[in-house]
Amino acid sequence: MKIIVPMAGRGSRLRPHTLTIPKPLIPIAGKPIVQRLVEDIVKVCGKEVDEIAFIIGDFGKEVEESLVKIAEGLGAKGSIYYQDKPLGTAHAILCAQESLEGNCVVAFADTLFRADFTLDNTKDGIIWVSQIDDPSVFGVVKLNKENLITDFVEKPETFVSDLAIIGIYYFKDGNNLKNELQYLLDNNIKDKGEYQLTNALENMKNKGIQFSPGEVVEWLDCGNKDATVHTNERVLDHNGNIISTTALLENSEIIEPCFIGKNVVIKNSKIGPYVSIGERTIVEKSCISKTIIQNESFVINSKINNSMIGNKCFFDGKNTNQKISIGDFSEVK
Repeated sequence: MKIIVPMAGRGSRLRPHTLTIPKPLIPIAGKPIVQRLVEDIVKVCGKEVDEIAFIIGDFGKEVEESLVKIAEGLGAKGSIYYQDKPLGTAHAILCAQESLEGNCVVAFADTLFRADFTLDNTKDGIIWVSQIDDPSVFGVVKLNKENLITDFVEKPETFVSDLAIIGIYYFKDGNNLKNELQYLLDNNIKDKGEYQLTNALENMKNKGIQFSPGEVVEWLDCGNKDATVHTNERVLDHNGNIISTTALLENSEIIEPCFIGKNVVIKNSKIGPYVSIGERTIVEKSCISKTIIQNESFVINSKINNSMIGNKCFFDGKNTNQKISIGDFSEVK
C-alpha cells in the first residue's frame, strides 16, 4: 500500500501562519496536520504501508527531512515530489507518478478525519464523502440504488448532491489513475481553469471501474484560523489531556483537555479548555482558552480565546479580552 499526499499549496486562507511554514505542518494538539493525517490512514489501511509520497512546493530541506522522518516513523519509505505550478488536483497527484502503482490512497493534507472502519482493498476504488449543508465549494458525488457512485461534479453551481468529497481516495490499481491523469494533461482537459481529479475519476468510471462511497465518523477542516482552532478542539476532545513531564506549572490551573508541550513554563495562569501550547513557550499572568500557541513564544497579561499564535512570538495582551491571529516572529505589546 502507498499513500500519496499532495500538499504543495501554501494555504493562503490560514495566513499569517502559512507565510513561514506550509499549512500541513501547522500543529494540531502537538502534531503537524499531515502527520496526524497519515497516521490515521495507516490505522485504517488494514495492510502494511510501504511508501508515503509527499508532493510539495519549494519548502526547503528542513521540511523535506521532517516529512521523510514522519514516513519512516510509520515504517514506510518517505518520498518527495515537487509541484512547481498550481495547475489543479489532477496535476498535483501526477507529480508523484513514479509512486502511482498498486494499492494507493491519495489524501490531500488540509483535512483530518475520524473513522471506525478497515479499508476494503478488494474494491476498485473508494471515495470518502461527508454530508454537508453547503456543497457548492466542494466536489460532490451522486449515488445509485446499489450505493455506487454514478457522477462526480466539481463545485456545482446548482444542487446535485450534498455528499462532499473530503479529499481522501483509495485506488486498487494506481496505474489506472495515472493513465487518466496523464490523459487530461496530454489533451489539455480543464475544468474551471485547472486539471481536476474529478474528471479523471469520471473517465475511470465510464471505463467500468466501480467507485464506492466511504463514510467517516467526523471530518475536520484546517482551511482557516477558526476551522483549525475548532479541529484542535475536536482532536483534544478525542485524545484527552496531554501534559509533558518536563512542563513547569507554577500557581496555575489547567482545565482539560489541553496539550502542553516539552519544557513549557506556565505561571500564575488559567489554561483551557482546548488549548495547545508548543515546546519551550512561556505563559505568565494569562487566561487562555480554545487557542493554539506554537513553539518558543512568550505570552503575558493575556485574556484570549479562539486564537492562534505562531512560533517565537511575544504577545502582551494588556489584560483585555481578545481573539487574535499572529504569525511567526511577531511582537505585539
